[in-house]
Amino acid sequence: MSELVTLALPEPLVESARAVAARTQRRVEDVLVEWLDRAAAEVPVVLLPDDQVLALRDLEMDAAAQAELSLQRNGTYTGAGPSRFGSTLESPAGSSGLTRKEARGWAQEEVRRVREAQPS
Repeated sequence: MSELVTLALPEPLVESARAVAARTQRRVEDVLVEWLDRAAAEVPVVLLPDDQVLALRDLEMDAAAQAELSLQRNGTYTGAGPSRFGSTLESPAGSSGLTRKEARGWAQEEVRRVREAQPS
């Protein structure tokens, strides 16, 4: 089911959507819906409900993933294909405009906030 929503979008955004739509032979509306879907899937930690922030805190990588990430960080990754962490590490500021150190500190601060808000 879909719902009709009317938005006033900045012209540069509409121009970008039109260009992508023309290149991919799709409707502008379909391109914008795809972009919104992606943005909704990448919700900043600060906007997540507390239980999801705590679940993220508890996530652990398996040993193989930890080893691959370590090699990628050290610049010694020599796997058969691109590292699954390559795009994350190659983007110095990420999509949020924060450095990795700033983002890590911010995420840790958010976890602390959630912990402190939990009843004892």
